Amino acid sequence: QVQLVESGGGLVQAGGSLRLFCAASTPTFSSYAMGWIRQAPGQEREFVAVISRGGLSTYYGDSVKGRFIISRDNAKNTVFLQMNSLKPEDTAVYYCAARRQVKVTATDYDYWGQGTQVTVSS
Repeated sequence: QVQLVESGGGLVQAGGSLRLFCAASTPTFSSYAMGWIRQAPGQEREFVAVISRGGLSTYYGDSVKGRFIISRDNAKNTVFLQMNSLKPEDTAVYYCAARRQVKVTATDYDYWGQGTQVTVSS
């Protein structure tokens, strides 16, 4: 069982930045690809980014490409999402999730965190 806890969300003005954190409870953190997924009210979950187990491969959703950066620190069992140039349409609950193999998907994960709210004001 892997427990994931997100933090770092909050309220920010358009054009600002936020850094999200996701801490994992498992000693086998480096065995999992890690993803960030978001969900706005009334909308389906949207793929944001995913990073491979060793951190060498990253993939981004089209709406965040060039603005967000996913990274990880396997020594600290943590994955990060640096969000820059934020827009009101980035407002959503952001979830981190884990799966064995890296895949561009908004739903196909084995473990999920509880989510952290990001609100971008115009």
